[in-house]
Amino acid sequence: MKTIDVIGIGNALVDQEFEVTEDFLAKHHLEKGMMALIEEDDQNKLIAELSTMGELKKQCGGGSAANSLVAFAQFGGSAFYCCKVANDEAGDFYQRDLEHVGIQTNLTDQDNDGTTGRCLVMVTPDAERTMRTHLGITADLSVNELHPDAIAAAKYLYIEGYLITSEIARKAIAEAKRIARENDTKIVMTCSDPAMVKYFRDGIDEILDGGVDLMFCNKEEAELLTGETDPHAAAQRLLNCASTVAITLGKEGALIADAQRQIHIPGVPVKAIDTNGAGDMFAGAMLYGITQDMTLEQAGRLASMAAAELVTEFGARLSKARQQQLLEKLLSYA
Repeated sequence: MKTIDVIGIGNALVDQEFEVTEDFLAKHHLEKGMMALIEEDDQNKLIAELSTMGELKKQCGGGSAANSLVAFAQFGGSAFYCCKVANDEAGDFYQRDLEHVGIQTNLTDQDNDGTTGRCLVMVTPDAERTMRTHLGITADLSVNELHPDAIAAAKYLYIEGYLITSEIARKAIAEAKRIARENDTKIVMTCSDPAMVKYFRDGIDEILDGGVDLMFCNKEEAELLTGETDPHAAAQRLLNCASTVAITLGKEGALIADAQRQIHIPGVPVKAIDTNGAGDMFAGAMLYGITQDMTLEQAGRLASMAAAELVTEFGARLSKARQQQLLEKLLSYA
């Protein structure tokens, strides 16, 4: 019997967000809209310079899969997260942050020396986010951080694309997929960032090997994966490795495809100030809808509404109260 809706595997990072100008990105040779890994000292230098320019807009627990699971749990789903933190202040904060929203974790069994990972998020006036990440101890996430019983007990295994930068994390993904397939746990993956497809394509292909049940990507990632500039054509190609594909299209909404049809989910007009975490929110909300037996249209609509709401404020997460209001609004349409 399945007792967990979704179990996720991903990085454990504390996010720090700053507003920046296009000139700042150019000055520091930062590729806009991309995530790149960085050494801790270099990250600290950037943060020190940013701190002289303006205030820290937001600090909270982060990580792509974690953001999705927080959204999922705050809608009402049951979730478990496999990650790795150090026994430092940031690690304690991270664990409390997940437990506060009701997510079970493997962290009570950990006592790791080192530094908990941190993601520096720089947001330009057009709401685009550029990230520089020091992984810290999460770079060593391995099969030891998996929880086989929880994977077996889950309806869905959710895999974060950012993990492919680490060889030992890729081995953990392979083992998690093996356990999932032996226990009829459906497999879901998210590309996480265009940089993962652009610079670590072999790792993405490794996750997709053998196929997945559901795949999340944005328009740029879909184009990089397939060479198709038209999202409909890209979705058709991606169905060769995923039973269902969800491609986010920014303000244009999203495209959801399976073997029977392609569904356009309209965007929700808003004034965006920060796109950080929009894709993660979309995935978490859609997964909630699917696990609650919503149709693909309903699940996609909830996901589009939630992602649109998220980009109107700083940070990669909404409050539980706001998410519940969105859910009530969707159900009132039914």
